[in-house]
Amino acid sequence: MPLFWKPYKSDVTQFIDSLKEKKPTLEAEQRAGRSLLWDRPIDRQAQAEYQDARVPQQPYVYQTKGK
Repeated sequence: MPLFWKPYKSDVTQFIDSLKEKKPTLEAEQRAGRSLLWDRPIDRQAQAEYQDARVPQQPYVYQTKGK
C-alpha cells in the first residue's frame, strides 16, 4: 500500500456528500416527505376485502373462453 493512498470514492458518492454539505437538512426533509407518502397505517379489514375480491387471471389473457 502506498504511503499517500486514499480510499476510493465514486463520483456519485462525492456528489451526494457535497449535497449534504451544502444542505444539512436534506435527509430530514427526505424522511418527512417519505412519511407523507409511505408511512401510513394499514387498514387490515380493507386489505382482506381486496384479497377476497381478487379474480384469478387466465394463463393466457388474450384467449377467449370457449363454450
